[in-house]
Amino acid sequence: MRGLVHHIDLTVTDKERSRLFYDALLGFLGYRRSADYDHGSDWDRAGEPFHSIGIIAARGDGAKRTHDRTSPGLHHLAWAAESRDDVDALYDLLRSIGADVLDPPTDYPRYGPTYYAVFFADPDGLKLEFVFGATGQ
Repeated sequence: MRGLVHHIDLTVTDKERSRLFYDALLGFLGYRRSADYDHGSDWDRAGEPFHSIGIIAARGDGAKRTHDRTSPGLHHLAWAAESRDDVDALYDLLRSIGADVLDPPTDYPRYGPTYYAVFFADPDGLKLEFVFGATGQ
């Protein structure tokens, strides 16, 4: 367990809008919303080494900006899919909730011989990915 990611907190500009988005996304991925606070929410996977993903309301100047993945900080976050069909199913969910799909599911041989992924953004522009397949050598 040493060195595994324990939790991630993401800063958002509108916690209510982001709760709806992350409820749909993280629910699909097997998380459940476990807590709501004045400043945000947490989702967890009981019994998993990676325990939770949270959102926290931005303050100050950050409350007015969208995410810029080319600035210092988080570039993007990717989750593993169980199959190509799993990637396609999330894509269908993303479209049904009006999410910003950056790149629909496709093969990415430059990342690996079986790399198949969908890229999308959260309501604040944070780039997210759902991927099936092995990375390159």
